Amino acid sequence: MQTECSAERFDFGMVERRAVEAAFDAGLVTSDAGALLLGATDRAIDLVDRFANCFRDGRRPDLIEHTVATLVRQRVFGIALGYEDLNDHDELRHDPVMAVLAGKLESRREDCAPVAGKSTLNRLELSREEPTRYHKIAYQAAAIEALLVKLFLEAHARPPQQIILDLDATDDPLHGHQEGRFFHGYYDCYCYLPLYVFCGRHLLAAKLRRSDIDASAGSVEEVARIAAQIRTRWPFVRILLRADSGFAREGLMAWCEENRVDYVFGLARNARLVAMIEAELADAKAAAERSGRPARRFKDFQWSTRDSWSGKRRVIAKAEWTQGEANPRFIVTSLKRAAAGARHLYEDIYCARGDMENRIKECQLDLYADRTSAATMRANQLRLYFASMAYVLMCALRRIGLAETIFADATCGTIRLRLLKIGALVRISVRRIKIAMASACPAADEWSLAARRLTEAAKARAAPI
Repeated sequence: MQTECSAERFDFGMVERRAVEAAFDAGLVTSDAGALLLGATDRAIDLVDRFANCFRDGRRPDLIEHTVATLVRQRVFGIALGYEDLNDHDELRHDPVMAVLAGKLESRREDCAPVAGKSTLNRLELSREEPTRYHKIAYQAAAIEALLVKLFLEAHARPPQQIILDLDATDDPLHGHQEGRFFHGYYDCYCYLPLYVFCGRHLLAAKLRRSDIDASAGSVEEVARIAAQIRTRWPFVRILLRADSGFAREGLMAWCEENRVDYVFGLARNARLVAMIEAELADAKAAAERSGRPARRFKDFQWSTRDSWSGKRRVIAKAEWTQGEANPRFIVTSLKRAAAGARHLYEDIYCARGDMENRIKECQLDLYADRTSAATMRANQLRLYFASMAYVLMCALRRIGLAETIFADATCGTIRLRLLKIGALVRISVRRIKIAMASACPAADEWSLAARRLTEAAKARAAPI
């Protein structure tokens, strides 16, 4: 079937004696109508305004079109909606739903759109820690980092008895000549090595770092800051750190032991450690050969390195025989035997650490936390903060609005595709903004439930105590 096109109309043949035509003439139409849920989520947790308060605006108010709050809203909501590039905002600035989310329907000047374009947003991302003549917007990194922890604390109605903080470093590949780039042999690329701290699905820290450092570099300072803020609000909570062998360092373990923080870290194997479990490996091998299935044994013992540790620590060894070869693994922990047995500590507590990698994938793949293509590390750190806030916003939508639905455990990318990317016709009158969404939306029931829940949460937050 041949397709004929003109500047105004596109012909797509005939269906049951009717001509199929298309044109870009519907007026105010959006493909992001479901993003109203993001605005409702923001009202429920008060994220964007507090994030915007972490910036200082040195511009003259009478000469600006877009406030910092408008710019921050636009950037955070844009990332959540899948617009990673600032160039996207040259068109998004005319989108009616983006204007609604940014809280600004009309511009003060005739030559401006209601919300900002790429150039204005780029100046925001080039903010410095102190304003200058040419960069009048500055951001306060300490305030942003404290806000991430505060949002985590506010997500709990009552203090939990124990929380597990997961630490991990990951690669952030670089494809240009950004400041601080370094070739990392393990990842086989030029990259940054950001440090992430999660508690379950909650993001508590995202620190951009050079990659020519140890994986644990700066972890003591980050954990100390986070633990102090948590204990100010929850003085009696038990804190357990969990990480792979890259964090089994004397400095971090000693800090934990001095500050009532428990830990369970992977421990890199060596010949001396493997020699300690020769009997267990032989037993596992014999069991595997008899049954034809993998077999594992555990050993619990005290261990000290020759010179890097300050004393003996509890080590758990997994002596496993699988696929015809030995697969020994080790962890080091401050937990006592009475608190957790060897098998339970390894299989149920330590191995659950792998779920954090799914959270990092959400940040990097769904919310573009690895879009660090600015020239300076300072600007790239700010981009990481924007992506982190978008992640927190999406997690709050999932936690508050989508609990006990089919999207309760969905990734941020799935939530965006199924619930935010909804086509709608927008009608703006003097008294209301009517957003008529597609009647055939397959997730309409879940969307409606989430909207009601988020509205109730926002009212509860606004209600006087």
